[in-house]
This record gives sequence, structure tokens and C-alpha cells, in this order.
Amino acid sequence: MISSGGVLVTFANWARNQSCTPAEVRTPASVEDVVSAVRDAAASGRRVRMVGTGHSFTGAALTDGIMLRPGALTGIRSWAGDRVTVLAGTPLRVLNELLDERGLALANMGDITEQTVAGAIQTGTHGTGRDSGGLADQVAELELVLADGSVATAGPGEELFDAARVGLGALGVLTAVAFRVEPAFLLHNRRRELPLGEILGSLDALTSENEHLDFFWLPHTDACLVKTNNRSAGPARPPSAFRHWLDNVFLENTVFGAACALGARFPDLIPRINAVSAAALGDSESVDTSYKIFTARRDVRFLEMEYAVPREHLAQALRETRDLIERMDWKITFPVEVRVTPPSDAWLSTAYGRPSAYIACHIYRPTPNPAYFEGVEEIMTRLGGRPHWGKLHTRDASYLSKVYPRFADFTALRDRLDPGRVFGNEYLDRVLGVS
Repeated sequence: MISSGGVLVTFANWARNQSCTPAEVRTPASVEDVVSAVRDAAASGRRVRMVGTGHSFTGAALTDGIMLRPGALTGIRSWAGDRVTVLAGTPLRVLNELLDERGLALANMGDITEQTVAGAIQTGTHGTGRDSGGLADQVAELELVLADGSVATAGPGEELFDAARVGLGALGVLTAVAFRVEPAFLLHNRRRELPLGEILGSLDALTSENEHLDFFWLPHTDACLVKTNNRSAGPARPPSAFRHWLDNVFLENTVFGAACALGARFPDLIPRINAVSAAALGDSESVDTSYKIFTARRDVRFLEMEYAVPREHLAQALRETRDLIERMDWKITFPVEVRVTPPSDAWLSTAYGRPSAYIACHIYRPTPNPAYFEGVEEIMTRLGGRPHWGKLHTRDASYLSKVYPRFADFTALRDRLDPGRVFGNEYLDRVLGVS
């Protein structure tokens, strides 16, 4: 087995819980390079996958065949009014900066910006929004290389467009994405501490009154850090350099990392550690460029499971999760995160066809707790939950076919486009089926 340069290379994801040693690694710099890789894989009976920056916790990107690293497939291909076409390997961080230079912005995004645009779209990366959905819902056109080596473009009204926006890389290798963009805007960010009990009683009001709602519940306490983002006419009031460092670097990363390490060594201290963290939560406000408000820094490595449930089941899902943690006496350092999105029309979007609420559970990477994830997963699946494609879960095609109305349409399209499973891997075998 060789990589470029004849050196054996093992790929590992950000969380270091997934790895593979592909037979070959290529770094395509053009669509033609991708076409060549796909044709070579098909001709030699190998499989091919494009990997992003490794921010998925699942084996979605793994391959034993040809692995494509998109570091040279980056940049803006074209600007056209309210559309920008970007090459698939471009990091979201770079896209945000390029858009801002032109006075433009995405309507919504998640809080991590290290992912490539293709990786984020293909796994259904989302933020939180009352009216605006995830990245896949802001896509205007896709370009991808199909299993026969042809290059296809897909836009609204085409089944390939609705299937491939959250396509898991199963339908082709994404090479370029056109996003709908809008004039740059400011967001008014407010952070405050609220009791979980109060939030559970006012979820409808919180979601309807705020354009973007995100809150974190600290297990073993009744404390939640609630973040609301709403558009502002200005003027901008960004946090001072010290305040930004204090909140986003020191408290949310340095101090939190130390707390996790202490809890890993002395688990019985975790409830008290969380109580101290809850007491330290304070209110703050700022007005800043949208992408600077949407995004956050995440240095502490963790494992994550996230489920999307119908929004009307959010309160029940949270109560049952809280009760489960207390009943099982698990010691959980990481907060449980909650976000919301409107319905999506991308076939495999976790928000397809319904207003959705997301419940994300995290565990400090050095102290995995499979029983915690299994217990929460039982709650979420009982409520019709859909697992995030890039986060840990145990669901397979038999379950997923029941919670995605267009699942059979997706797999039928896959059968037509990739009957030989050039783009297959073990993860896709499990979640899409092996037929």
C-alpha cells in the first residue's frame, strides 16, 4: 500500500476515534484530476473517497482505496450577484473571510469553521435558526464527478440536487458548490444564564422570539448558558480583545479543558466542578459581523452524538435525558447542547420535512462513555430522532429508512449512479444498506 511519494499514510480524524490506511492518497488540483482518480479506481476495482478536515466522528470519509485530499481544490471559481461558486476543498473559515471582503455573508452556519465546504454539506452540518436552515439549504447548485467519470451539475428542481446536497459522498465526489449569499449583516449576541426548568417551560417563546437560539445545559445542575443571535442595524459593538479572549479562549477552552482533565482523574468531583462552572456563568452582549458571532473555538477534544427530533418533542427529550443521567449516576462534564432549524427539502437532511430540534451529547475524549450515548440514543429514536451523519450513532438502514421519507428514493438513485459502489465504504454499507 502506498501514498503519494511511496510513503504509507494513515488518516485519523480530529477526535482520533476513526482512522484508515488508504492504498493511495492523491491531492487533486482540478476537476480533471478527480475524474482521473474516479476512473482509475473503477478500472482497478478499488473505491475512492474525498476526505475533508476530519471533523466527522463517524467513519464517513474512510477508505481502503484511493483517498482524495482536497487541499489544492480550493478558492472561489466565480462571483455572480447573490451567488458564489466555491471549490469543494475550501475551508468554511476561508469562505467567510472572502465573502466578508466583498460585503457578503451566508445566512446561517454552524459554529466550526475548519471543515471544507464539501465535507460540511455532505454530512448535513447545520447551525441553529428559526427561519434559516443549514448549509445544504443555502446551496444553489452542485458540481460532482459521478462513478462513470462524468461531471454533472445539479440545481433546484432536479432529483440529484435534492439528493446530493446531503449525499454522504455516496452519489459522487463533490468538486464545486454554488451558495446563495446576501449582503453582510450584524448580529446582536446575548449570553445569559437561565434555569433549565424555566427554559423547558418557555421553549416556544424562546424559539419564536429569536432568529438563532443555542443553549447549553450543564448536567448535575439546573443551569443553562443561553445564546441568542438576532440581526441588528448596528452600530457594531464587538467584544473587546480581552473579553473575546476571556470568554472564547480562556474560559471555554483553557479552563474548561482543565476542568475536564480534573474530572477525568476524579469523577466524583464532576458535579461540584459543574456547579462551579454554573456559578461562573455571566451575562454579556455584543454586536458583530455575523460569521464572527456564529462561530466558536473548540480546542478540547471530545466525542459527540447528536440527534434531530421533531421540535414538538424537544422538552420531553431534554427531561428524559436529564432524568436518565441522574438515574444512572453518570458523571458528565460536557454540557448538552440544543439548537433548532426549520424544515429542509434535502432528502437526507436531518431536518427533512419537519421543524427540528437538535440535542447534542459530548464526552471528553480520554474518558469515553458508550453507555451514556446508548441511553440517550434510545430516548431519541423512540421520539423519531434522526442521527447526525457525521456524529456517533448505531443506527442502520433498517431504522433510517423509517425516519427518512425519501430514503428509498435516495438509495434507488445511488443504485443507478453507482451500481459498483465505487464510492462505498463500511459506514455507507451500514447506513444505506449493502444491496
